Amino acid sequence: MNHILKSISFIFHPIIMPLLGVIFYFSKSPRFIPKEIIQAKLISISILTVILPILIYYLLKTIGKTNSIYLKTAKERILPLGLNCIIIYLIVKRVFPPGEIVELYYFFIGILLSNLTCFILAILKFKASIHMIAVSGVFMFYIALSIHFGININGTLAIMAILTGAIATSRLHLQAHNYVELIAGFCIGLIPQLTLLNYWLH
Repeated sequence: MNHILKSISFIFHPIIMPLLGVIFYFSKSPRFIPKEIIQAKLISISILTVILPILIYYLLKTIGKTNSIYLKTAKERILPLGLNCIIIYLIVKRVFPPGEIVELYYFFIGILLSNLTCFILAILKFKASIHMIAVSGVFMFYIALSIHFGININGTLAIMAILTGAIATSRLHLQAHNYVELIAGFCIGLIPQLTLLNYWLH
C-alpha cells in the first residue's frame, strides 16, 4: 500500500494536470479546430508546463535551492512557484490569448490565480497542497466543460473524484500535508475556476 500511495503522488504530479486539462478539452470540444493548431498547442503546453518546470527543478537542485521534487517546505516553494507564475502568464499571453480559445484562456487564468495564491501563502510560511490545487482545478474544469458542451462524462467525473480522494490520502499517508493544508489546496484550486465560469460558461 505504501508503494501504491507513493506512486499516486508521483504519477499524478501537479505539473501534468494543466496538460491533462488541455488534452481533455481538445478531445471533447465540438468546435472544429485544425489538427495542426491542436498539435502546436499541445507541444507548447507540454514544453512549458512539464519539460520546462522539470529543467528548472534540476537547476534549482543543482544550485541548492531545493531538495525534493515535492517541495517539502514553504521556503523551498517560493522560487519555483514564482517562476511557475511567470510560465503560466506566458501561456495566457502567447499560447491561449484572450479571444482565441476562451475556455482554455480562462482555465489558465484560474491556474495563474491559484499559483499566485499558493506563492503568497508560501511567503507567509503556509504550505498548501499543490497536488490538491492542481487536481481540484482540473476537476472543476471538467465539470464546467460537461455543462458547457452538454456532454455526459459521468464516468470521467467519477474517476476524477476517486483520483482526488486518492491523492489526498496519498499526501496524508506520506505525511506531506495535514488536513488543513489539503483542504486549503482543494479550495485554492477549485474557487478560481468556479469564479471564472461567469466569463465563459453559457
